[in-house]
Amino acid sequence: MDRTSRSLSGGESQRIRLATQIGSQLVGVLYILDEPSIGLHQRDNVRLIKSLQDLRDVGNSVIVVEHDRETIMSADYVIDLGPGAGVHGGQVVAAGTPKQILKSDSLTAKYLNGKITIKRPALRAGNGKSLVLSGATGNNLKNVTVEFPLGKFICVTGVSGSGKSSLVNETLYPILSNHFYRSSLKPLPYKTIKGLQHIDKVIEIDQSPIGRTPRSNPATYTGVFSDIRNLFAQLPESKIRGYPPGWFSFNVKGGRCETCQGAGMRVIEMNFLPDVYVHCESCNGKRYNREILEVRYRGKSINDVLDMSIEDAVTFFANMPSIAHKIRTIQDVGLGYITLGQQSTTLSGGEAQRIKLATELAKKDTGNTFYILDEPTTGLHFEDVRILLEVLAKLTDKGNTVVVIEHNMDVIRCADYIIDIGPEGGSRGGEVITSGTPEEILKVKKSITGQYLKRELELLPA
Repeated sequence: MDRTSRSLSGGESQRIRLATQIGSQLVGVLYILDEPSIGLHQRDNVRLIKSLQDLRDVGNSVIVVEHDRETIMSADYVIDLGPGAGVHGGQVVAAGTPKQILKSDSLTAKYLNGKITIKRPALRAGNGKSLVLSGATGNNLKNVTVEFPLGKFICVTGVSGSGKSSLVNETLYPILSNHFYRSSLKPLPYKTIKGLQHIDKVIEIDQSPIGRTPRSNPATYTGVFSDIRNLFAQLPESKIRGYPPGWFSFNVKGGRCETCQGAGMRVIEMNFLPDVYVHCESCNGKRYNREILEVRYRGKSINDVLDMSIEDAVTFFANMPSIAHKIRTIQDVGLGYITLGQQSTTLSGGEAQRIKLATELAKKDTGNTFYILDEPTTGLHFEDVRILLEVLAKLTDKGNTVVVIEHNMDVIRCADYIIDIGPEGGSRGGEVITSGTPEEILKVKKSITGQYLKRELELLPA
């Protein structure tokens, strides 16, 4: 009872808020939940669904935005939006009971009825080397020793609160970050770590925003905007007028609109109310002054390029390999519908994470990188999960090691190696129950993950 709220996992804090509502005994309330299954193990998810059904049964209405298969199939009524994402979506493609949805032709229905499945790749052998963390005792970890075989796709699993984040995010990552970057992160207590010589860097790819201000966008984050500005500066018109690359940035004086200072919007401060953003009347939201917008590449100004979708930009810059390569990696992670200049503050956590993955894919790596991702499937549809797994497979196939904390069974069954923490949450967790391939995990009766994995592998083709 005396635990601080900051020490609770995402799944635990969400269930506490839900328990508060169930305990209030209110009737006639409309509850709206946005992906309540985030951070929950399949076992906990079953309990969550039961709680939501209890809220319904006492006379309330419950609307849930969700991608989880079990939650969708437990609903009384399903509304499926699509058919794609971004500009390709926005329509109701199916609506009805789960049984009616299964008979529809929507992408969601095809995953639910098994017409489309995420194929399991062949198990990777790895490079024969390992990273071994010994004597981890932080939070609820009980003096655990964990081996991470390198060159593999590794899933760290376990029920909510079992100690996965304590092991990976709060012990392993700070150790590696201190070793390679001399960071100030302080790891939780541990005894030894062996095998650091086998990797050359660690990268944590989370769902935090790629930028905190509207000035940040996919083009600036991936670095492709520098190449685009250099291209515009090399045009004959720019050379005649003496425009340097910096003038094609909306963050630098010279080419930007000075009324809004390149923001494209003006802030009207409202006393005691949130600030109001309006289009700049000088540039009409285009960020640049008239002279810069007169410089065109293949009929497009720098603003037109920023307004292009990733799909269009790949075609537009097809004859510029250095630019096309970086943009194509964004398309490869399933974000062809966003625009190059889309404000980072409008991107979801899942979109921001995939832009970070695209940035990594565009780099030349040594094949000895250690990637850490904490629940990357948060907010992702089945199709997005498939694309994500393909991206992670590309990173692993280059010889890198990818460690993912995950509850999603589609991801877990595609892993080369699973480390299952448990058996329960809190003080009854913190032990390594078992580790090995998916086939080895499902034979361990003590593993709750293994039980659900066995059911998943029986339901779906390999």
